[in-house]
Amino acid sequence: MDTRSSTTSDGWTLNCGSGKSFKPDCLNVDINPFWQPDIVADLARPFPPTPETVYSSSRFGAVRLAPGCAARIIAHDLLEHLPQVTTFYETCLRLLAEGGLLDVVVPYDLAHGAWQDPTHVRAFNENSWLYVTDWHWYLGWTEARFELVSLEYRYSQLGQRLLDKGKDAEMIRRRPRAVDAMAVLLRKRSLTDKERGKVATRWAKYLDRPADFTPSQAG
Repeated sequence: MDTRSSTTSDGWTLNCGSGKSFKPDCLNVDINPFWQPDIVADLARPFPPTPETVYSSSRFGAVRLAPGCAARIIAHDLLEHLPQVTTFYETCLRLLAEGGLLDVVVPYDLAHGAWQDPTHVRAFNENSWLYVTDWHWYLGWTEARFELVSLEYRYSQLGQRLLDKGKDAEMIRRRPRAVDAMAVLLRKRSLTDKERGKVATRWAKYLDRPADFTPSQAG
């Protein structure tokens, strides 16, 4: 069995939704076996389904992905396809080590490409990261959350022409078809005691529960 997930400080780099963008230096995961990923899995569902699940990979042999086994998770052009995107975020929080990075590229909601693909189920904008960072309590996360490390806009030809003419960047981003995508880097970190208390307090308020209630007790 491959034991890098538990015996090295670096951990795995997972390329999730690898498709035609197979990366030889990563553990590649995709739902479609046509692309010959290292692991075939549906990332809209819990991955792996249990901590004991062992995958067979032609490149790495038997692989078990234990909690905290990954240093980095790459998800380029994936999230817009997932009907249960919060499930994938929770998978990433479980698999990433403390301080591990989630590297995301997603279509901007005003871009042509946001809805040209019939398999897209969502698009993204600047506010799409609030619930996995500062508003983590709304998702009931009681152990860890993400911090926004960086957000980069990838401009279309139209947007780049406007930038080259010295137009205001914020106004360009509000113009349809000027931005194609966002590249976002998120870092996992454990919740502080204060943040854990805030989660319990907010859920108790909205659900009329005792103050020590946590979302995991909802059943």
